[in-house]
Amino acid sequence: MSVSKTAGSKPRKHGSQGGWKRQAAYCSMVLPGVIFLLLFSYLPMPGVILAFKSYQMTIPTESSLFQNVFLNSLIMSPWNGINNFTYLLKDAPMLIRNTVGYNLLFMVVGIVLQVGLAVLINELRNRKTAKVYHTIAFMPYFVSWIVVMYALYAMIAFNGFFNQIITSTGGTAVRFYNEKKYWPWIFLLANIWKYTGQGSIIYLATLTGFDEQLYEAGAIDGASKWQQFRYITLPQLMPTIVMLQILAVGRIFNGDFDMFYSLPNGSGTLRQVTTTIDVYVYDMLKKGNLRNSFGYAGAGAFFQSIVGFVLILLTNWIVKKHQPEMALF
Repeated sequence: MSVSKTAGSKPRKHGSQGGWKRQAAYCSMVLPGVIFLLLFSYLPMPGVILAFKSYQMTIPTESSLFQNVFLNSLIMSPWNGINNFTYLLKDAPMLIRNTVGYNLLFMVVGIVLQVGLAVLINELRNRKTAKVYHTIAFMPYFVSWIVVMYALYAMIAFNGFFNQIITSTGGTAVRFYNEKKYWPWIFLLANIWKYTGQGSIIYLATLTGFDEQLYEAGAIDGASKWQQFRYITLPQLMPTIVMLQILAVGRIFNGDFDMFYSLPNGSGTLRQVTTTIDVYVYDMLKKGNLRNSFGYAGAGAFFQSIVGFVLILLTNWIVKKHQPEMALF
């Protein structure tokens, strides 16, 4: 039996105004990120032409379209094709080895430790204790690399804490700032110390949403903690792991500039194992002895962005081909 409409009643409309009101809280949360993206990603995007120009400082005249010195110079500077990219070729093997090699090492070790830390904290039954442990692990993320550099220098300098222990036991002091072999391990330990707690947040948030009945059923069937992790936790956590690694691959040509520049404390002896693309571009700009240093810096940044974009698409395509449900898009 059909129900007749009430006389004079109007059909309910799901207009955009009502939708905005219902989603106001979510929109307000997204708004700061959108503004940040517009200001620092889309607004500067026309500046990519700097990578293809021989930048020359030009004072704007009264008839100039742009009265800003940088914008006027950017427009008036002559084009020079891909010549700005040639400066990278001289040290390209070293730069790519250091930048990509360190990032791969950080990704592999980081994912194991971050997932492990998230699982361990999630296993703690006392929530207050879990929050305390995670806060302690998360706190290093807020410590500046400059502070870390001074602390590291106090520990590994020639007369530092470690060498004092070595010499007091009859050993020979180690010149850490002159020995290349130690620095891959120093960078790895510094990266683990600073980013493990911060990187575990997303995994921990994902773990808290898992159905506890699955673990109860596994325990009833006699599954150990390792078996529960292997057959219950890890399969459910895999989509998050894959998504984060796809994004990490896009940043594989971007080194942690603050870490790689600060920790070696300006030691030229360590250049072969501490110079990444970001540090190389900055050092070139700091020297100020290149006529087109702005163009070279723009070329380096453009190269990193394009390669990162291509790697994200390629990685996502590979994941989508084998596990479509885990692809990012």
